Amino acid sequence: MVKLARTDSGNPHFAELVTLLDADLHVRDGDDHSFFAQFNKLTNIRHVVVAHLDSLAVGCGAIKQYTPDTAEVKRMFVLPEFRGQGIAGQVLQELERWAAELHFKNLILETGKAQPEAIRLYTKSGYTVIPNYGQYQNIESSVCMQKALNQARML
Repeated sequence: MVKLARTDSGNPHFAELVTLLDADLHVRDGDDHSFFAQFNKLTNIRHVVVAHLDSLAVGCGAIKQYTPDTAEVKRMFVLPEFRGQGIAGQVLQELERWAAELHFKNLILETGKAQPEAIRLYTKSGYTVIPNYGQYQNIESSVCMQKALNQARML
């Protein structure tokens, strides 16, 4: 059974998973990786979820305040050998609950066209494509998405 732990960016399991995520993204993004990497620093991320199977950290995700009423989903990742088991969906749902507890009204995120499995997860989870925001404006390989949170349903 998957156990979800709320933590922060100082968590060593989160750091290990993000290292693997960055290696995967480097392959997928190619020459664009350094552009995206500058927006994915781990310092001061206060809201991190790590998924464990037994004692093994198998997945993670985070939220970070973007505006007073909107948080951004960051650093979503599941180890390749554990994909397809619903772990990413569980991490995302926990992030959504936490965001609602923190009184955010919306979640936004950026993913890449080279990550079709992520786009499927977010679409299945109720996220819709929006115009690229912030630093992702005019970046053709980016896909930005949003979901309105219903606080009453999430708590």
